[in-house]
Amino acid sequence: MKEVTDREQLHSFLRTHQLETVFNEPLMPHLSLYRFDQGEWICSQGEPSEVLYVLVKGKIKVYTTSAEGKTLIISFKTPLEVIGDIEYIQEIPIINTVEAVSPVHMIGIPYRFLKKYAADYAPLLNFLLDIITRKFYMKSNFLSFNILHPVEVRLASYLLSVTYDESADAGFQGQLSTFSLTDVANWIGTSYRHLNRVITKLSAEGLIERSNGFIVVKDKEGLSALADQNIYE
Repeated sequence: MKEVTDREQLHSFLRTHQLETVFNEPLMPHLSLYRFDQGEWICSQGEPSEVLYVLVKGKIKVYTTSAEGKTLIISFKTPLEVIGDIEYIQEIPIINTVEAVSPVHMIGIPYRFLKKYAADYAPLLNFLLDIITRKFYMKSNFLSFNILHPVEVRLASYLLSVTYDESADAGFQGQLSTFSLTDVANWIGTSYRHLNRVITKLSAEGLIERSNGFIVVKDKEGLSALADQNIYE
């Protein structure tokens, strides 16, 4: 994580996402802009929660880990999204781990200043209410989709989510390391063996390719058609 000290860039993001009225004047000096590199954690499940983050550029991955160490992907998020909102309201530790998929910019506001200057500020509370209710709606849909869709669809959706971010600089395109396939199997809810069978099948169909320790998307349109609607976004 690196703090971006350019206040004009911060205010540019506020204007772009129409956030200038969400934060009142006393809160403005306590807003900070942060940059996270690809693969960097924004927050980790179970840690104390102290900062509200607003995603204003880039893509993040949200996942949870069970007591047995198994992980499950929750969703991928692009702007405008908030991390730490439920934790702020409920005063609880971080619920899920959040990781940058592409280079990410986030506006951060410490909880102590939110409570001091905006605890009863209606525009901010309405903004958080809208974000939180949308999260619960999407999570409900996700649970149904993840159960009903076959592994081919889940893998196609996952690959599209981790390898493309249309909002990133220079058309960011990532790759999936084959060393992470065990994690991928956990994230999309299948076995490592079955995941490899599906990868072989999609490779034979020309949609993806194993190359130098990575899985590369060869046919984005074909993979998008298989994913139908990207169930993780």
